[in-house]
Amino acid sequence: MKKFAVVAAMATAFMGSTAYAAELEVTHWWTSAGEAAAIAEFAKVFEEETGNTWVDSALAGSGTGANPVIISRIIGGDPMGATQMNTGRDAEELIQAGLMRDLTEIVGDMNIDEFYVDQSLLEPCRYEGGLYCLPINIHSWDWLWLSTAAYEKIGQPVPTNWDEYVASWPALQEAGILPFGLATGWPISGVPGVLMSGLGGSDLVLAINRDKSADAVRGEEFRKVAEAMDNLRSVISPEMMVPSFGDVGNQMLEGTAAGNIHGDWLQGDLQIAGGVPGENYECLPALGLGDQLTGGGDSFYFPVLPEGTDPAVIEAQEQLARILISPEAQLKFNLVKGSMPIRTDIDLSQANPCMQKALGMLENGLLPSGDFALSSDTQQQLQDLNTEFIADDSITVDDYVERYASIIESAD
Repeated sequence: MKKFAVVAAMATAFMGSTAYAAELEVTHWWTSAGEAAAIAEFAKVFEEETGNTWVDSALAGSGTGANPVIISRIIGGDPMGATQMNTGRDAEELIQAGLMRDLTEIVGDMNIDEFYVDQSLLEPCRYEGGLYCLPINIHSWDWLWLSTAAYEKIGQPVPTNWDEYVASWPALQEAGILPFGLATGWPISGVPGVLMSGLGGSDLVLAINRDKSADAVRGEEFRKVAEAMDNLRSVISPEMMVPSFGDVGNQMLEGTAAGNIHGDWLQGDLQIAGGVPGENYECLPALGLGDQLTGGGDSFYFPVLPEGTDPAVIEAQEQLARILISPEAQLKFNLVKGSMPIRTDIDLSQANPCMQKALGMLENGLLPSGDFALSSDTQQQLQDLNTEFIADDSITVDDYVERYASIIESAD
């Protein structure tokens, strides 16, 4: 990681005049091919419009691995100029401690209350009348991705919903094709929420993620989710897992894996690898069963910089804040990232069929994802449970339900 220099602006004298160029360190966990290509769009617009330098500090491990590093640096007095984090509760203690900049005046003339596609995205950014982060996209976990090549190999049409997909597993296994591709670590964390939305419906999502109802976890609708997880682990084993979600995307393009539940950022990697929706893969929002998506996404935060920081760096923070939600940057970034933009006033005619499906479902409103509604600690507990359940057949469905309920019961 490049260390953020407090004095990051260099003065260059030329013909009696002085020009200042600031270096702004930006931390994020976008390390896959598609993610790296997307963040580069932000960097390009920032450098072209301001003349400053974007110092890229990518952190591996997604939110669960990168968040502790980001938080410890800010608390420890070594803040970066800007950082990406999940839209949700990950930074709430930093905001309450006064370690994040209030952006209210910085973006005050940009009419954010008018162009944000869903005002609920801004709720975690607001604290005591201030605005402490800027959501820059809408991501949803609620996608079932299916390989065209895999289904061509078994001579079956690509499924149109979860039930058809599950019914195809025996034929896929007989042909030596993985029914479900999975990467190690955090990617399992989003799967129960997708099953919850698609199989249990919006009322179940709201009861668990918003209302923290352990009774809902112990109810009949969530049991469908637990049983679906049990079915999934019957076609998954640790030795079949690959290092990253991008590798699962490659498996699907090759036809060696038939499907995957993963967030819409997967399509960024599929696009970079040459995949075309409708030709090489199909995307089914809400498992092809529901009419709403859970939504969260990513936000940018701007830490309060140490006393004595060069004013050019502070100004660069303000310039970047405005650029991130500008129409030009929003369009360029999200078309590559595979996420939905937060603006309602940009031309999305270039969006691929998967994004068009998602945009159509936005009219039904967003459901709160676990990332959005649950604390980092609760999210980590659930991820640990899901990882353990997939790996250990001795954990029964009843055990899984009760442990999940216990975590939700104690969630703040």
